[in-house]
Amino acid sequence: MNKNPHQRMTVPGLLRMKQQGQKITMLTAYDFTMARILDAAGVDTLLVGDSMAMVVQGHENTLPVSLDEMIYHAEMVGRAAERAMVVVDLPFPTNHLGIHSCVAAAGRILKETRCQAVKLEGGADQASVIQALVGAGIPVMAHVGLRPQSVHAMGGYKVQRDEERLLDDALAAQDAGAFAIVVECVPVQVAQRVTEQLAIPTIGIGAGPHCDGQVLVVNDMLGLTSGYVPSFVKAYADVGATVNSAVRQWCDEVREGVFPDQEHSFDQ
Repeated sequence: MNKNPHQRMTVPGLLRMKQQGQKITMLTAYDFTMARILDAAGVDTLLVGDSMAMVVQGHENTLPVSLDEMIYHAEMVGRAAERAMVVVDLPFPTNHLGIHSCVAAAGRILKETRCQAVKLEGGADQASVIQALVGAGIPVMAHVGLRPQSVHAMGGYKVQRDEERLLDDALAAQDAGAFAIVVECVPVQVAQRVTEQLAIPTIGIGAGPHCDGQVLVVNDMLGLTSGYVPSFVKAYADVGATVNSAVRQWCDEVREGVFPDQEHSFDQ
């Protein structure tokens, strides 16, 4: 964690954390209120994830969310974050539409929000895109292992066990200029080997304890969910149950004429 609570987390700051053996924390955020809470709590990095397609919009996968929608939510998160570094997912199929188109899209994200970097899914197959983005002055976080945008090609959300491919992808992304890599749904031992062989930080999700940092979908870790929760998620609260209870109490008090009472009303 950045020891100065007023100092913005940066790309060099994350690299120093790896070098010093400090674990990196990252959570998703999609709106101003939650981002402000997470930032104040000391989270190092906020990810405006395309997971919003599922968490916020109610889709079955991440594919439907658009670039304009990502920018809309990223602008809110960027305004809220005072200390955390904010990274924004490039939505499907932005990084497959050609280098110039991808740079233009990533440029829009940095120009129209207060965010500092983008994330794209891919390794060796996206090396030229990563290199072009970095060459344009746009920091890039890569993403290897399970790639949610490729869920149809991968046949579902499955643990990725091809160690050679994972390492090749991670090294290719690093060589292309990525400053960090998300490693999703891979065996513990594989994630450890990848982490040990990279000079840049690895951020794990369903990848065990040996990565340089960890990321979770904030709704999952708060218990604010309405469906399937991956087995690698640990819920640190049951916010969903708390909200349900509060709303039921409010409904009862309104129906019984208890709310609003004199304390919560204005005199003439």
